[in-house]
Amino acid sequence: MALFIVMVSIFILAFLAGGLAYSMKVETKLAMNANDENDLEWVGRSGIEYARWVLGGQLKTPNEPYDSLNQKWAGGPGGTNDFLADASLTDVELGKGKFSVKIVDAERKFDINLALNNEALLQQALILIGIDASDAPTIIASIQDWIDTDDNTHINGAETEYYQGQNPPYEAKNGPIDDVSELLFIKGITPEIYWGPNSTNHPSAVFQSKTPGQTGLLPVTSVASAGLVDIFTTVSSGRININTASHTGLQLIPGVTDNIATEIIRLRSGPDGADGTEDDTPFRNTGELINAVPNRQLVQQMIPFCTVRSTTFQVQVDAEIGQSKRTYYALLVRNSPTDVQLLNMYWK
Repeated sequence: MALFIVMVSIFILAFLAGGLAYSMKVETKLAMNANDENDLEWVGRSGIEYARWVLGGQLKTPNEPYDSLNQKWAGGPGGTNDFLADASLTDVELGKGKFSVKIVDAERKFDINLALNNEALLQQALILIGIDASDAPTIIASIQDWIDTDDNTHINGAETEYYQGQNPPYEAKNGPIDDVSELLFIKGITPEIYWGPNSTNHPSAVFQSKTPGQTGLLPVTSVASAGLVDIFTTVSSGRININTASHTGLQLIPGVTDNIATEIIRLRSGPDGADGTEDDTPFRNTGELINAVPNRQLVQQMIPFCTVRSTTFQVQVDAEIGQSKRTYYALLVRNSPTDVQLLNMYWK
């Protein structure tokens, strides 16, 4: 009996000691995180400043009057820019921490707010992502109602009265879209339409309901390879960069067919056929589209919608100090080598 009591006592003490050790480990971790809080923020902010420096430096090369996927800012090997020769976007050491930067230009997509008065472009976008023809009028009208400043409902569209009937109820924006994810609030746009082929990797939208088995997309035999999030942005110069746009994004340019988009990418990607590599041959100006489209009149129609320079950039900074990690996001606008403005910043 005495031996049993001793063993039980040892077990209880061991259990309590283990619990105390675990509790101390958690408290130590929390204390370390608290100590790293300010430092982590400054590492993240430094990453954004680093992105500003890289984007400004890209303009300092006179023989690269364009932005392309093989340049340093885009994660490529870099061209002839000696100013950025030693720049790296991954695992940049700073004090006791480090950060990695990812920069994506907004000009590879089209500004959804500019599509308000361009129904043909919206129609083309929905066709490209495989929307059923019967669903397109509702989506187009609803996007227009969401952006316009009045409460007059377009045919097949939706204003606040419709959204008040949702669970939970909400109001129509009646103003410019600030974030592309707002599209998930709009009548007719399901997660499948918004995310495209990647819809299974994201949770369903709280504000959208759909009939089981219906996705709003064409059957699985459709060749659609993108969703609305892949082709639209909310802040850009309004033109599409033919050196960075995707195959789908290029087809938003009036007159650009599947074959023309394929030819544009073939020409800019160089002999190896891969974007973002050393042998890339980016378009130096929009007039060089004649090499992809042997129709001068069509090229002249396309040029007003095209550019080879990007001005708006989305930046992601992954900051790390020890076991503490945080991701920062920023939106930058580049006006000149010395004028790269920070529009907003947030973190998760």
